[in-house]
Amino acid sequence: MSAKPTTLSLAGAALFAAIALAQTSTGHSSPSNSMPASSLEGDWRASKIVGLSVYNDTDEKLGSINDLLVDKSGNIKAVVLGVGGFLGVGEHLVAISFDKIKFVSEPVSGGKAGGGPATNHTTTTGSVTNGSNTMAKPDSRSPDHALFDATEDELRATPGFKYST
Repeated sequence: MSAKPTTLSLAGAALFAAIALAQTSTGHSSPSNSMPASSLEGDWRASKIVGLSVYNDTDEKLGSINDLLVDKSGNIKAVVLGVGGFLGVGEHLVAISFDKIKFVSEPVSGGKAGGGPATNHTTTTGSVTNGSNTMAKPDSRSPDHALFDATEDELRATPGFKYST
């Protein structure tokens, strides 16, 4: 008697597997406008950009990226950089054009006395390139840190960024 329920269970499981396979192969299980994951290789997750430390060319830490400003077409126009402060208190917000920020794939090595990034940066704007550093970050889906050509004092002297209400 126990053979019949087992046989029926197996037949039902096979039927559901066949339906699931048919949906996957015909594309009914996902929206027609979705992109295959392979076409997004090398793209960054915004959640990995927010929070990145930003340094200048003299390895001085300027602050960190607090936000990304996106236009109505979805293009990133600017980053909101938090300068100074401690845990967000006393922080000066500055909006910087996205194309002025350079992203670095090598991890911060503490090569200089301030604990800044290594001095032989491989930088790029808009995508990450791997340099010759053998300690490169294994997750190529996000940069390790960013560079901006300014000092903390220069950024503090610029008009602050305020979110519109």
